[in-house]
Amino acid sequence: MTKKKSVVYFTDLRATSKRNLFDKLDELLSLVGVGERFKRGHLVAIKLHFGEKGNTSFIQPVFVRRVVDAVKKTGARPFLTDTNTLYTGTRANSVDHLQTAVENGFAYAVVAAPLIIADGLRGNDGVEVKVDGRHFKEVSIAREIASASGIVALTHFKCHEMSGFGGSLKNIGMGCASRKGKLAQHSNSAPVVDPDGCVACGECALVCPANAIEIGAKAVIDANICIGCGHCIPACPEGTINVRWNETTGHLQEKLAEHAKGALAGKEGLSVFVNFVTRISPACDCYGHNDAPIAPDIGILASTDPVAIDQASADLVNAGSGYPENTALKSGHAPGGDKFRGVYPEVDWQIQLRAAEAMGLGQRQYKLEKI
Repeated sequence: MTKKKSVVYFTDLRATSKRNLFDKLDELLSLVGVGERFKRGHLVAIKLHFGEKGNTSFIQPVFVRRVVDAVKKTGARPFLTDTNTLYTGTRANSVDHLQTAVENGFAYAVVAAPLIIADGLRGNDGVEVKVDGRHFKEVSIAREIASASGIVALTHFKCHEMSGFGGSLKNIGMGCASRKGKLAQHSNSAPVVDPDGCVACGECALVCPANAIEIGAKAVIDANICIGCGHCIPACPEGTINVRWNETTGHLQEKLAEHAKGALAGKEGLSVFVNFVTRISPACDCYGHNDAPIAPDIGILASTDPVAIDQASADLVNAGSGYPENTALKSGHAPGGDKFRGVYPEVDWQIQLRAAEAMGLGQRQYKLEKI
């Protein structure tokens, strides 16, 4: 018996005075059943990326407000959320993260929903969720994501240096993990202290739950004792504790899929995914800048299947032409060319799709319905 394909709804960016992009977004949300999935009293996480300070390619707050309004009509209570970053930047703790979000336009007056950083003040507030994956039996998911009734993942679809592209799966898998979960995805060894910047203040040792850090002339992390929680990274006031970014791109994508399963656990029928395939930048919105887009804007997609929507988004990007000059795209410019490998030739972006499908998160076979 042939398995029924997942439906992915799509709209291009054409608009008229009688039907603008907000109207089209409303229709997409209706088609994926936002009005029926969420109920009065549900606490719904609207998971997005607030953008690093200096970045301008993240989803604009005016579109997010439309999603907030749609969820509120059901009687549910939406909140905007993301998790703190593994690296040291303007979103490494909740204080800086919220400040950055507001400066990037996500103030309550604009989005009409509260902002909650899902993994606590320093990114350490996570819960272990069973997934029985190849790499992990349990994964660490941000507490407020795990506690939410449902989730609407709003994703800026773009390239990514470790996964080829960043779509709904990355937004959920990496973006909903606690710092411990992010560290487990990116590294297979303990963080390391840069001795040139360390002043032996001892702040890292104070937060280490495993007593794996010894303070002498400099701080030293014992890799044999370290439990990989990542607490020490944001605790260092000098920013000298560094992640060893040594995981392979293939394993990272498999780990990402396992964390996505953990993030969606218990939210069956209460998860919706929306991809904005616009401003297709060559790197993640975690950078404090965004390079020129590698391809023209395509449109907005919505589905209840995170695998199908990412496959469809990638197919639409690759079906079109890429920008041939003055961008990071070095090959695959013609229609049908692989735009993601045109930026990152060594990264097989299909690994995340295969892994997520194998984890039961969805299917790569889809039916695209244009509105």
